[in-house]
Amino acid sequence: MTGKIHRLIRNAALWSLRRLNQRRARRAPAPDTSTVRILLHHAHGMGGTIRTVLNLAEYLARERDVEIVSVVRAAEEPFFPIPPGVRVSFLDDRIGPRGLAARLLSRFPSRLVPRQENIHHAVTLWTDLRLVRFLRSIRGGVVIATRPAYTLTTALFAPPGVITVGQEHVTLQTHQPEMRRLIKRRYGRFDAFVTLTEADRRQYATLLRADAPRRLVHIPNAVPPLAGDISGLREKTVIAIGRVVHAKGFDRLVRAWKQVAEAHPDWTLRIYGGGTPDREERLRTRIEEAGLSEKVLLMGSSRQIGEELAKASIYVVSSRYEGFGMTILEAMSKGVPVVSFDCPHGPREIITHEHDGLLIRSNRAAALAEGVCRLIEDEELRLSLGGNALRTASRYDLDTVGAQWDALFADLGRDPRLQPCSLGTSTW
Repeated sequence: MTGKIHRLIRNAALWSLRRLNQRRARRAPAPDTSTVRILLHHAHGMGGTIRTVLNLAEYLARERDVEIVSVVRAAEEPFFPIPPGVRVSFLDDRIGPRGLAARLLSRFPSRLVPRQENIHHAVTLWTDLRLVRFLRSIRGGVVIATRPAYTLTTALFAPPGVITVGQEHVTLQTHQPEMRRLIKRRYGRFDAFVTLTEADRRQYATLLRADAPRRLVHIPNAVPPLAGDISGLREKTVIAIGRVVHAKGFDRLVRAWKQVAEAHPDWTLRIYGGGTPDREERLRTRIEEAGLSEKVLLMGSSRQIGEELAKASIYVVSSRYEGFGMTILEAMSKGVPVVSFDCPHGPREIITHEHDGLLIRSNRAAALAEGVCRLIEDEELRLSLGGNALRTASRYDLDTVGAQWDALFADLGRDPRLQPCSLGTSTW
């Protein structure tokens, strides 16, 4: 009975929203791409998505009014510097005193973010209310939503007159079945949807089929300029970067390094990145049990990762999957060759095997160790791959990738389907 009441309430709410959109459509302004708002979960946090979104915002702000809308705020200061000319606002600001409504509604879980989304535990009913209020308040411009929690909500609540763009930072196959069902139902409402790899774009095209946005495009991340020199590839140091989570496969990397350390005891592996205390402790215990405490070093998070990469001779990727592989490009931009599992999807679209890195087709730790040992032992190959890696990274510079966003916005700005008379006609 309770489920039936919930469905009735939901259907009534969607009917009311559709009627509101029909009225808004009659007064909607012409398409405008000069104002861009980017929905980000936590602008003051640390992670690949945050870094690449800030990078994109920096480019767009050259000729546009750009605002990053951080859905939550849980840190006083940003981990990454905010680009000049980019504003940051917060919807659910958890720093400092909060009003009665915020305190009360924050006790209840989100009703908009599916439980299968990784950040479900980090958002509340108050977050939902603030997000919907923000979306409904927008008049014109572009909204870019950067993770499923907010792409799904933007597709549902963004009003007519707003150009909506969804951007995916992980692969489709990592989403649970319920998430994929919602994606199939809602993503057709976007004016454009952007994936980081061509392989992922094809998977979305297969899932969405006739319900896909007319613009389902692949635009990679741009590599940001990093501090530090080009590596001389002489240091006996291998680096890995990433959050300490299952997807990054650091458990496999530790097993691989046991084999590397036996053959080359004078080489060291440094792992940069943070994680929850329990995950970090499990990884540290794994390293100790393997007898590698002096050979595998957990370095924590670093704001100067470019300088650390400049001291490395090899970059290693042990991931089980990658949405794109931003750190691969960052390593290449320092002339560091990459040894990576050929995991879905990013590495194989960036790395050309035996040209600028090595792709390990097997998912065995021993195979990864063999690839690392090969570059340790063959200095000539290491130097050749490193030089080619520099040229590969240059194809992903900010101007080159930014121009692809310019072209997409130009196309959206002149689309006759987005003129006021045609807005708000999509089905629910």
